[in-house]
Amino acid sequence: MSKFSQEKVLSVHHWTDNLFSFTTTRNPSFCFRSGEFTMIGRKVDEKPLLRAYSLASAHYENRLEFLSIKAPDGPLTSRLQHLKEGDEIIVSRTATGTLVIDNLGDGRNLYLIGTGTGLAPFLSVIKDPETYLRFENVVLLHGCRRVAELAYGEMITEKLPCGELVGDFVRYQLIYYPTVTRDSFCNRGRATDLIISGKLFAEIELPELEPQHDRIMICGSPGLVRDGPRAIGGEGVCRWGSRQAGAIRVRKKVRRTK
Repeated sequence: MSKFSQEKVLSVHHWTDNLFSFTTTRNPSFCFRSGEFTMIGRKVDEKPLLRAYSLASAHYENRLEFLSIKAPDGPLTSRLQHLKEGDEIIVSRTATGTLVIDNLGDGRNLYLIGTGTGLAPFLSVIKDPETYLRFENVVLLHGCRRVAELAYGEMITEKLPCGELVGDFVRYQLIYYPTVTRDSFCNRGRATDLIISGKLFAEIELPELEPQHDRIMICGSPGLVRDGPRAIGGEGVCRWGSRQAGAIRVRKKVRRTK
């Protein structure tokens, strides 16, 4: 059996001039854990051109979803950004990765800290019921430069809380904290600065990080991957990945909504 399958593009969404996402069909034999990545690509001169992409879809969904930047000179992204419904891409039949909750010890609070397209694996994690069975609170911090780059905000705050499978979990256990560095917005600042200053914890009304209770996964820019563990100050509670790339507790402005 081939190590790859041909999947058809089902939809494409352009968030900004530099950011897009797309969904594809899913081979019934393809299995993955929330937070893993797989190899995807297209044929160039009859040879497969492949790159690693995190799966933004839930492990139980019958489609696959990916989030990508648009790099005009990127060997693969320069081609993927022109995808349209009905096109075909190559998808590996296997997935792997360390950004899965199976790799974390038991704890009270799970922090998912992502910048840019580093959000992708955490979209899969927050759609997984097992995440909420393992942790009392799940904090999703998504940092970007511009407000327009805060992809999936509506899905996280409006659609996911109404979902049949995880809606109840999301409403009571998920805290969403979007932040930007260059636009005027309710939350501003780099993820690491928000952690070091304690501003994040004050606004989400949780204690500052404690190795005994907190578990953390980070994914995003090289700067976040480099500075994140130092800002967190506890290698024992953190896993990171590089992408060199009552009240409802889903929060846009870090406030309770009725």
